[in-house]
Amino acid sequence: MIIDKEIVLSAMKQKNIKTQTELAERLQMSKSQLSQMLSEGFSPLKTNVVKLTNELGLSYAEILKEELSDTMTTTIVKKHATNNKQLELFNDDSLDRFKYKLDEFIDIQNTTPKRDYTLVETFAGAGGLSLGLEKAGFNSVADIEIDSTACSTLKLNRPNWNVIEGDINTIAQNGIFNHDQFTFRGELDVLSGGYPCQSFSYAGLRQGLNDTRGTLFHPYSQLLVQLQPKMFIAENVKGLLNHDNGRTLETMIEIFEDSGYQVFWNILNAWNYGVAQKRERIVIIGIRNDLFEQQQYSFKFPKEYTYQPVLRDVLKDVPKSEGASYPASKIEVLNLVPPGGCWVNLPENVAKSYMGASYHSGGGRRGMARRLSWNEPSLTLTTSPAQKQTERCHPDETRPFTVREYARIQSFPDDWEFAGSTNNQYKQIGNAVPVNLAEAIGKSVVNYLNQF
Repeated sequence: MIIDKEIVLSAMKQKNIKTQTELAERLQMSKSQLSQMLSEGFSPLKTNVVKLTNELGLSYAEILKEELSDTMTTTIVKKHATNNKQLELFNDDSLDRFKYKLDEFIDIQNTTPKRDYTLVETFAGAGGLSLGLEKAGFNSVADIEIDSTACSTLKLNRPNWNVIEGDINTIAQNGIFNHDQFTFRGELDVLSGGYPCQSFSYAGLRQGLNDTRGTLFHPYSQLLVQLQPKMFIAENVKGLLNHDNGRTLETMIEIFEDSGYQVFWNILNAWNYGVAQKRERIVIIGIRNDLFEQQQYSFKFPKEYTYQPVLRDVLKDVPKSEGASYPASKIEVLNLVPPGGCWVNLPENVAKSYMGASYHSGGGRRGMARRLSWNEPSLTLTTSPAQKQTERCHPDETRPFTVREYARIQSFPDDWEFAGSTNNQYKQIGNAVPVNLAEAIGKSVVNYLNQF
């Protein structure tokens, strides 16, 4: 089960508890512990539920949402409880008590915006997230990016976008309102971006936002405070869950909450949203407190699509383009690997020679000497298609995917051009948020904004 947050908010009003911070203090727990307990992604510990029910004067049955079947529960738990701390919440005895509710996701296929929504994108890169959000119904007010080649890509494809080339640290430090186009504190609909995952300095975390100085999360959160958008979207690698034993994510959530936002997060796999690639990302959504209090219902992430594309579906009639190549020695090895296979399919003597010391790590390095199959999605694309540790060989031909094939797998349209050298284009595409995943996220945000 999960806690019904709407019931909690209603009970808080009756008890004259004005903020979650105040509620956490009454429960003698940290804000992050309370946030985790109320999150959509994971079920609560029973002991904490008892504390909450006692404090709010609710029964155990009133505060928890309905159950699902045991089979469905097991699948969902495995899918969403991905870090060690969360896995500790689930064991054979607890599965019957704590179950995830599927209707916390929303069907966004037919979602249309009721008005033009505004967007400021940070760490814009080649524009995957911005383009997907544009398809969902957002108009870009500004795209901030430090890499000059990526900025050229953005300007090449969207001359109407306001591309700000520069260091986000400098922009945030000087104040975003020093740019003439930023005069709308509190009026912007969405701030978005995928800042890199970096550790924070832990000296008790007493200074809040100041504790994150030196990381790229810091300027993102500074802009959030300066702009006060209605909502924000933060995207990151799945590894953020375990980064620094979970403390990095915990700190981010606390700072977002201290900045005046209700926070929701989940792990989304691009393959479930029209992308022919297994690419899992953590997506964090924030709703400004004043808006959340008007609606008092939780944000719903997009439901998974029924259709899951494979390489055969997306690599038809791909425009010709430049591409990387393998050295002759690697071609000789990969010629021995069947579609869908990897180094384990090689003759033992060849495998030992190719793998070196990694050969003795067993099955843990299946990305090496990996040839993909037409009937499967790609593994997560990287910024370099010919790296030994993360090879993604073409199903039929012994070569890496071309630039345009890379772009197709990331769900970029064929008319989206990339500036720079071939290697730089691979880097831009590999770093991008898949366009179709971004669109799905955007539509779920549009669904919430449509209520106002």
